[in-house]
Amino acid sequence: MNYPDPLWVFGYGSLTWKVGFEYEEKVEGYITGYVRRFYQSSTDHRGVPGKPGRVVTLVEEPEGRTWGIAYRIPQHLIPTIMPQLDHREKGGYTALMKEVHLKLGVSHSPVEALVYIGTEDNEDWAGPGPLDEVAKQMAEAVGPSGPNPEYLFNLAEAMRHICPEEPDPHLYELEAKVKALVQKETDVHPSE
Repeated sequence: MNYPDPLWVFGYGSLTWKVGFEYEEKVEGYITGYVRRFYQSSTDHRGVPGKPGRVVTLVEEPEGRTWGIAYRIPQHLIPTIMPQLDHREKGGYTALMKEVHLKLGVSHSPVEALVYIGTEDNEDWAGPGPLDEVAKQMAEAVGPSGPNPEYLFNLAEAMRHICPEEPDPHLYELEAKVKALVQKETDVHPSE
């Protein structure tokens, strides 16, 4: 893939709170025409084969708007950073160039940014499901990158800081359900 100069990468999941690479600039922003959903299975980071976790992807919705963070990558670091990102997002995600609106003071300037999206045709697509079942799956899932609830809670906290004026109902409802399940499990099996 030939990358534009400058290269912007837009994160709407763990990239909002766990970057893991150098960047020249970090700006809050949003993508339109999509909503964030926990429709992607994770057996490589937040779950394991046979007991997958759930992570976010973007799902097309004409009136949708999803907030996240855009990172400007130094041109000289692209050969190092992009293989790392491609590996990190290997679980069913495709890299696409999309317009992202950057929050610069009061203006929202659009830039073309690389966005990783898990589409319905990838093998890790879990799709929608009853939120109570998704919450149970997430509450119990643990993978090489840690417990699935940690991913969810960190993402929800990041979104409260990035866009407090635009709550994400799907994210926050799922957060509340998983917190209740985790608390219930803690009450049943308190640590010594």
